[in-house]
Amino acid sequence: FTLINHYIKIALNYGGSKMSEIRRINCGTGNCYIVTDGSNAILVDTGSKENIKDVMAECDKYDMKLIVLTHVHFDHAENASALSEKYNIPVAIHPLDEELFDSYDKQALHSYGLIGKIILVLSVKKLSNIKIEKPKNLIFVKDKDELSKYGVNATIIELPGHTKGSIGVDTGEGLVVGDALDNWISPATGHLYNDINEIKKTAEKIKALGERTLYYGHGKPSNNSFKMLK
Repeated sequence: FTLINHYIKIALNYGGSKMSEIRRINCGTGNCYIVTDGSNAILVDTGSKENIKDVMAECDKYDMKLIVLTHVHFDHAENASALSEKYNIPVAIHPLDEELFDSYDKQALHSYGLIGKIILVLSVKKLSNIKIEKPKNLIFVKDKDELSKYGVNATIIELPGHTKGSIGVDTGEGLVVGDALDNWISPATGHLYNDINEIKKTAEKIKALGERTLYYGHGKPSNNSFKMLK
């Protein structure tokens, strides 16, 4: 299987298609990601306002084509409108998350475990008090949408459960999972969820993808091995 993947990659490169690389932008307790072919790039998540200078410093290195929000919570989406206007690029979300621009209460969060309870307590106040500006140039994406027209070899993957419209970005080698999974202490099914059954299904979906480097909304990347929520 690994050997077959190796030759597929060679064939893709020989045919002129470059494998896209995922580069992490550390934003304190959270992460944003650049997905790039070396010159063109998309930004996955945008961080909070206090992170915007760091995010722009990385974006300025590339010809930015698109912003993808894994979900519409402030620590992932607060800078989306400002960055969209700066780089004159659209912001892509799943349509089921559009209502979260009005209020996070539209999709209440729950938690499991001690870690989840602590994170939820720390998050709820900010989620309640921070209103995310809705980007003027907003587009909708769905499962299996190709991002090649934005200059990168990557695909949208639906990962519901943390929010109804949670999505990720899959390059074939790496997967940005947003908060569907997290790595606060060790890799695990996301500790905060809107729908526990959906986030369990999403964890199974990610596991079934096989070999991938996982890039979390919170925590350092890891291989595709994480604690499943039973």
